[in-house]
Amino acid sequence: MTSPAEPAAEPSAAGPSAAARTALDLTADLPLSALEDLYRDLHRHPELSAREHRTAGVLAGRLREAGYETAEGVGGTGGPGVVGVLRNGDGPTVLLRGDMDALPVTEETGLPYASENPGVMHACGHDLHVTWLTGAAEALAAGRDTWSGTLLVVGQPAEETGTGAAAMVADGLYERFPRPDVLLAQHAAPGPAGLYAHTPGLIMSASTDVDIVVHGVGGHGSRPEATVDPVVTAAYIVTRLQSVVSREIAARESAVLTVGRIEAGTRHNIIPAEARISLNLRTQSAEVRERMLASIRRIAAGECAAAGCPREPSVTVSGSFPVTVNDADTDRRVAAVHGEVFGAGTVLDFGPVMGSEDFPLLAEGGPGGLGGLGGGLPYAYWFVTSTPAEVWNAAAARAGDDLLEQLAAVPSNHSPHFAPDLATVGPGVRTLVSGALEMFAGQGPTV
Repeated sequence: MTSPAEPAAEPSAAGPSAAARTALDLTADLPLSALEDLYRDLHRHPELSAREHRTAGVLAGRLREAGYETAEGVGGTGGPGVVGVLRNGDGPTVLLRGDMDALPVTEETGLPYASENPGVMHACGHDLHVTWLTGAAEALAAGRDTWSGTLLVVGQPAEETGTGAAAMVADGLYERFPRPDVLLAQHAAPGPAGLYAHTPGLIMSASTDVDIVVHGVGGHGSRPEATVDPVVTAAYIVTRLQSVVSREIAARESAVLTVGRIEAGTRHNIIPAEARISLNLRTQSAEVRERMLASIRRIAAGECAAAGCPREPSVTVSGSFPVTVNDADTDRRVAAVHGEVFGAGTVLDFGPVMGSEDFPLLAEGGPGGLGGLGGGLPYAYWFVTSTPAEVWNAAAARAGDDLLEQLAAVPSNHSPHFAPDLATVGPGVRTLVSGALEMFAGQGPTV
């Protein structure tokens, strides 16, 4: 989170809206114990991107039991996506999305319900997302007499690899199922449990993966003069790349360049023939992204030329996530109803963050985006803070009053220690229910 938190929408002086009142009614008697059991089960059985078959089956079964027309395997080879449709009369079509995949991380939380899949962990909270989505879908189905329209519930695979949303669109998501008028999604995040972070406009950055291969001349470690050492050249490239953000990007721009992997060689005494470098860029504008890519290509080529490499390096853009830009009006409406449901001071604007999401590809896959049908779809995406109170209070005691220092002191997404507070299960259901009802508001029965 890149800027101090600012208060966002507050409850109306006129009192809670119909959507807020109905959301509180529909979620007053949530089966919290059962939902917490669902969360623990999902956490014990994490599945990597595009392999979420068990998770998808659990979600699909719950949707069928709640009365949804349910389809599995949406996404083809891109992953076992789930779609549930609840048609409930005239009105808008609202899409609620939860992502399902886990990460190749070895869990170190020590929880009694820790991962039973070695080397795989729900370290990003997607198990919580599926739990929230399930609870919201069931509550809205049970309270269908309070709203009118069509609810589209999407369990998305392969968010971590940035391929799941596009795979579902390519597999006919908006041809086989009703096209939504608006999309809603949320994400667990570090921070004292009980806050809801909304930003109208840019909320998450683009991510771009880049792979560099340095081509050298291999040989015996005792005769470096007969080789062109790609390891040394790669080291120069890595060092030089650190100046891209600090010396080539304006201070007013936000950008990150991370060298996530460097690989070369097989033995202590062998100079290898090539070295591989893997980079990740985080940017908030297309112009900055292109400038950074040009700098990477120039630096890699220059260092290889200086080393006398037999040929130019291979520089490949291997994957990317788009920027996440909330529709301002949609996000303000959802933020306002969240303020009504949870009370003053619970809804904040932290500004854009450097993390990335493929959720916007679901919107771009609608009219005018990747699907080429004309228009694009509005969406709202927000964060639900989930750090247990005792963990946050201990971090605050160490870090003092600085919010960014406090956030740095608690386990974050992708950490082997990431463990959301189970107290967020009910509120996370309530955020989706109230957001959906706000989108349905004015279209259905009097509530």
